[in-house]
Amino acid sequence: MNATILKLVKDARAAMMLVIVATAIAIATPIFLTTGNLLNIVLASSVVALLAAGQTYVIILAEIDLSVGSILALSGVATALVLQAHSVFIGLIAGIGVGVLAGLINGLLVTKARMPAFIATLGTMSVFGGLTLYITQGNPISVDNGLFLDIGQANPLGVPFPAWIVLAALLCFGFLLSRTRFGRHIYAVGDNPEAARLSGINVHWIKISAFVISGMLASIAGFILTARLSTAEPTAGMGEELSAIAAVIIGGTSLMGGRGALLGSFIGAILLGVIDNGLNLLNVSPFLQGVAKGLVILLAVFIERNSDVMQLFWRKIQKDPVGRRFPEKPVPDEGNKQKEVRY
Repeated sequence: MNATILKLVKDARAAMMLVIVATAIAIATPIFLTTGNLLNIVLASSVVALLAAGQTYVIILAEIDLSVGSILALSGVATALVLQAHSVFIGLIAGIGVGVLAGLINGLLVTKARMPAFIATLGTMSVFGGLTLYITQGNPISVDNGLFLDIGQANPLGVPFPAWIVLAALLCFGFLLSRTRFGRHIYAVGDNPEAARLSGINVHWIKISAFVISGMLASIAGFILTARLSTAEPTAGMGEELSAIAAVIIGGTSLMGGRGALLGSFIGAILLGVIDNGLNLLNVSPFLQGVAKGLVILLAVFIERNSDVMQLFWRKIQKDPVGRRFPEKPVPDEGNKQKEVRY
């Protein structure tokens, strides 16, 4: 029973932390639970949620992608430039193409060039960010296409359009990860790449695909941010990769690979948004927001890394106060009884 409870706590820790934090903030300020404020949280969390979705695929493989923030900015700038002379459809294709190409480059560096993902994506983060600044000369590019701006500013059925995009991504990529052969291969490679290779899985193709998915979702996040601001900022997305990684860790995905779920990463992104929103409502210094996020991340990692210690603790509280189990009534050993001998 205790093992079941511990597994439930471990798997649902992001949701539990979200409920606890949201309840505390709701008690502290009644504004938090208003419909408008809750929709603002969803809207503000949409970019990190999409980045975290792609990051989940990569981290399940025991890899990491530090370039998603730069991909977001480069994709947004490419889309804004194309929209100046072409339709929204062509602009979106161009932006997604940039994200896919960037993810492909990351995947090839990790697999074919055999670079550690941390070093490879740290380098491409600088490359993509530098290209964005060079193309724009450091200046924002305005966007006035109304149809494109609806991506970040429309409210169908009273819900921000980015929330619908996040929901669609959760359903689509969540299904891909948990209900398809490709998803099973992701977990297999993350758990033991050598065993996966010996079983016939193309490990390189799986890793490249994960980085491509991460780049594509980063480009979609770039659409949302560009449409919300009506401007493609060359520095957009800076630091968002860290928030995405934090959301994935809080959501229960293991940095060691082989375990994780997309839903947990989305909940982690919402939790970070709730923390930011709550601290703003309480007029807490913005410099302390990083402290709060850091503490939440440390707590999530502590629960993951010390689950075995917690399990031992739960077992110990089953004992009596002096630490010994009550003696059980001895059962007679029928096999040792002497048989009666008749003459």
